[in-house]
Amino acid sequence: MSKYGLGLLLLCSAALVACGKSEAPAATAEPTAKPVAVAVAPVAENTVGKSVFGKVCAMCHASGAAGAPKPGSKDEWVPRIAQGHEVLYKHAIEGFNGAKGAMPARGGSPGLKDDEVKAAVDYMVSLSK
Repeated sequence: MSKYGLGLLLLCSAALVACGKSEAPAATAEPTAKPVAVAVAPVAENTVGKSVFGKVCAMCHASGAAGAPKPGSKDEWVPRIAQGHEVLYKHAIEGFNGAKGAMPARGGSPGLKDDEVKAAVDYMVSLSK
């Protein structure tokens, strides 16, 4: 959800809560349930993963070179996601040669830190669910 959408949601929620309050309830009126405001935490955008993907991973993953699964392709990603994040991280960090293709260690960029590789994996997975 964008920052604008989140702000609009919170503003509307606050307005609805304010509308539910009355100045002085009538003595004969039954008690009413008070509205509860629910705070929605913004979803942090994976900017590190997006950046690493654009600079390193997209070279193969955008085109499917060497069997690289394309982000957004559920047919290619669902079986990989089912293996669990730790397996995906290990293959991306250490490299992997499989029946469907090869993954060079750290996407062929040895300077990437583990957290950067994991963020890129998380980014691609988020596009592929």
